[in-house]
Amino acid sequence: MKKIYHLSSCSTCKRILKELEPLDDFALQDIKSEPVTASQLEEMRGLTDSYLSLFSKRAMLFRERGLHEQTLVEEDYKNLILDHYTFLKRPVILMDSAIFIGNSKKTTASAKEAIHS
Repeated sequence: MKKIYHLSSCSTCKRILKELEPLDDFALQDIKSEPVTASQLEEMRGLTDSYLSLFSKRAMLFRERGLHEQTLVEEDYKNLILDHYTFLKRPVILMDSAIFIGNSKKTTASAKEAIHS
């Protein structure tokens, strides 16, 4: 399966998608208009080491809800991601059994290499 979870209103996601083109054989899912389902999140989690690795602590809601002052566990991260799209670190790129999470230059370069190899 080749899929990219992104936020269409995010300029960073737009830039990364443009860098990764062509993406003809990828399904794109805008997580704001089509929220991530529990089964999709489980699939992502199966390809990484934790829900924390999928979680964005940079989300404005993280501080607004006082989550930065709490001790969160894996189940909390899972439920928060399912509760609001902003908590998913993005983009998330799935390629068969590989996953690329986030927008770091290293992650983007690795994804681009995997896509075009």
